[in-house]
Parts: sequence; structure tokens; C-alpha cells
Amino acid sequence: MQNIALFLTYLGTAYHGWQMQKNLSTVQETLEKAIAMVVGHSVHVTGCGRTDAGVHAKCYVANFRTNSSIPMDRLPYALNTHLPPDIVVTKAFLVHDGFNAIGSCAKKEYTYLIYNSRLKDPFYVNRAWFYPRHLDEKVMQEAADQFVGTHDFAAVRSVGTDVKSTVRTVYHYRVERDGDLLRLKVCANGFLYNMARAMAGTVVYAAEGKIKPFEIGKILDSGNRTAAGPTVPAGGLYMTHLWYDDGIEKFECTNNWHL
Repeated sequence: MQNIALFLTYLGTAYHGWQMQKNLSTVQETLEKAIAMVVGHSVHVTGCGRTDAGVHAKCYVANFRTNSSIPMDRLPYALNTHLPPDIVVTKAFLVHDGFNAIGSCAKKEYTYLIYNSRLKDPFYVNRAWFYPRHLDEKVMQEAADQFVGTHDFAAVRSVGTDVKSTVRTVYHYRVERDGDLLRLKVCANGFLYNMARAMAGTVVYAAEGKIKPFEIGKILDSGNRTAAGPTVPAGGLYMTHLWYDDGIEKFECTNNWHL
């Protein structure tokens, strides 16, 4: 059996997240059905993370096993003929037998988009969070800086998936403005349930003056979810960069940002 890794990109608006759910449309289920039609047998696809309902991926990595002999350069084209237009496979390649899309991932980056304008733009519906009051990106960056490092992030996660530890390491958190569009880019060795969205809400809280940027450290130390900002809407969140290095496979999955 060959172990095959896929790069894909998708809009999550029509799906109830990545992970298979009974009687609900998910990215994993849709991809598994397409692969089965191409390779001629059922497969289990392992994804690099459980993106929530409505969350998008500019890049995403998944792997599956098959005895099909279809050439790797032909596989993306074959799969895309069986996939809806909001899910696209961009690359396929062989990986070693122990490779696992989630377990072998060393770092992940999510980007949260805020459309910061007094007037709505219909082209950003379900693509960015519309926020009509001006946000000071300098204050937001001061707040974002407080998350960088190794901390217990229990204060910025929702109760859901059980985890052994809520300690994670954030490598960077950058706030960038491009006209009316704000991009919040956060990279970590892993993310808790709703962590990226709660962090974004806390950064906005600081810009609103509801908390001081330097208070975020105390909020993290407290572990108190109610002291941090809200979990912002899912439609503004994108998986944008993945780093792999498991001692054998070493590569990155990224995608140029066009939105």
C-alpha cells in the first residue's frame, strides 16, 4: 500500500468542518468519496487539523493509503473531476509509511480576516468578519505580542475536544492592515478548539479598550475564559501555512494570498 499526501484548498462555508459527522456534509467525507471513485476502493483520509464549520483553508494537507497505481501527477486532476468547485486538490505525492498529516505537522499558521470599514462589502460575506468601527492595528499588535511564547492557552479555547495539555507555543502573531482589510496571522505548534478565533477576539477587545494589551498575560495565567475576548465568527478564519519535519519528510504547504 502506498501512503499518499495531498495538498488541497477549500472554502468551508458549505461544510460542517473537516471531520466526518453523521448526516452532515463535511470536507473529509466529500474528499473520501472522491478518492474512492478514483482509486476503486474505500479510503480513510487523515487531515492535518479539525477546521470548524465555516472555516476555510488556503492550504491543507491530508494523507491516505491505496494500492492504486495512478501516477501522482495525474491524481489531482482525476480527483478534481469528482470534487465540488469549493474543494480543489493542488498536489499529490508519495510519503513514507509512517507519515501522518496531523502527527507529522510541526507548525501551523492561521490567518483571520477582518473587513474594517463603515460600509459592508458583499464580496466578503462569509470570507471576513465585518467590523464597522475603526480598529487601531498598533494596539492590536501590542495585544497580539502578548500571546507569543509558550503559555497555557486554556483562557482562549472553547470546551470541546479533550486534550492532554492546554500548553502551546506561539511563534508569531502579526497584525497587518491592507486598506480596510486586517489580517491577523498566528503560527503555533498546535491550536486548541477555537483558540485562533478566541485570540482574535481578545486582540479586538484590546483595540476596543475593554482590556489593556499588557493584561493578556494575566488572563492567560488565570485560565479564565470569560476574561478573554469573544470567539469571533468562523467565516473569517483560514488555514494558511503548514510546516512538516518528522525527521524523514520535510516540506511546507502554503498558498499565495489573493483575497
